[in-house]
Amino acid sequence: MSTTRPYSPGDRGPESGDGGASGLSGDGVSVSGPVAPTADGVSVTVSAGDAGVRSVGRSVRRLSFEGESGVVPLARDFARQALHAWGWLPAAGADRRAAAEDVLLVVSELVTNACLHAEGPDELRISCDNKVLRVEVSDRGTGQPAPRTPHRAGRPGGHGMFIVQRLCLDWGVVRAPGVAGKTVWAELGAPA
Repeated sequence: MSTTRPYSPGDRGPESGDGGASGLSGDGVSVSGPVAPTADGVSVTVSAGDAGVRSVGRSVRRLSFEGESGVVPLARDFARQALHAWGWLPAAGADRRAAAEDVLLVVSELVTNACLHAEGPDELRISCDNKVLRVEVSDRGTGQPAPRTPHRAGRPGGHGMFIVQRLCLDWGVVRAPGVAGKTVWAELGAPA
């Protein structure tokens, strides 16, 4: 179901903090500030969520797209690395494998939408606790994402937000007052 709520029920909003936040990575390793660049030169920030705002034990990973090209495969690789760190991959069974593939598809769709309908993505943030994985893609666009209605499976294009709507527990858009752009978020249930 699509929503106009900026956050899912019981959620108080996106996690606070800057790119230099300190915390724990998904594997419990203490990380302070940006992680060293990955093999492809992308700087990644890993932090734990603010326990005062979000549930304790929430792991957060951020990827800035500034100056990057090929952002959709970059985002998928980044999400895949996060899923490995959080134990979603390698998947032990078909249900866990399907859950991980759903996350990768949602990441691809949200980043692609930012490329096609906004001025490109600024940042990808993925956070996870033991129940919910949240994907957030920030961009400078002014549009309002929505599934194309009526949805026609045979028509090329226009399936991105329909896919997000079908795969996710909930999704929405956050706009900061006085700031150009938006953050599109989607939440998926963690595998059992």
